[in-house]
Amino acid sequence: AMPEEKQGMFFSATFSAPIKALCSQFLRNPVTISLKTRDTSASVDQDVVRVARGEDKMDVLHDLLNKPEFKKVLIFRETKRHVDELARDLKKRGFSALPLHGDMRSRERMRTVESFSKGTAKIVVATDVAARGIDIPDITHVINYDVPSTYDTYIHRIGRTGRANKKGIALTFVR
Repeated sequence: AMPEEKQGMFFSATFSAPIKALCSQFLRNPVTISLKTRDTSASVDQDVVRVARGEDKMDVLHDLLNKPEFKKVLIFRETKRHVDELARDLKKRGFSALPLHGDMRSRERMRTVESFSKGTAKIVVATDVAARGIDIPDITHVINYDVPSTYDTYIHRIGRTGRANKKGIALTFVR
């Protein structure tokens, strides 16, 4: 009862090879349109750090940063003020931490990036100014101290580690 000329469409979240082969038996000149969100890098291990209510995030961060595998760490915060506060608090606890955000002079930002690249500074606390277009080799860990507001921001942040065929670790603090 169907007309000779007709159009059929198949939609699926996954479209395995056997199903594709089955569909091709019934279709003439099929066209496949594939939509895919951006994947995260396979070289970045991702995890969350659960911080219980009443537990101090700073104490949890302190304990992590004292582990020997945390060699070169980029910590993301949402605001410039919070970046400055966290960098200052980490310095008070004996860490070599520097801030990085858009309110700094270009010369200061360059000095921070250079210190971090050379390993003079072990930790940089940054806004999303450092999430794109900055290539610092050998970052071992990216820490989202504040949960990023969008998926794209998350992807750009964690993409600062796990570069040049090296493994990296991305941690996101959640309550």
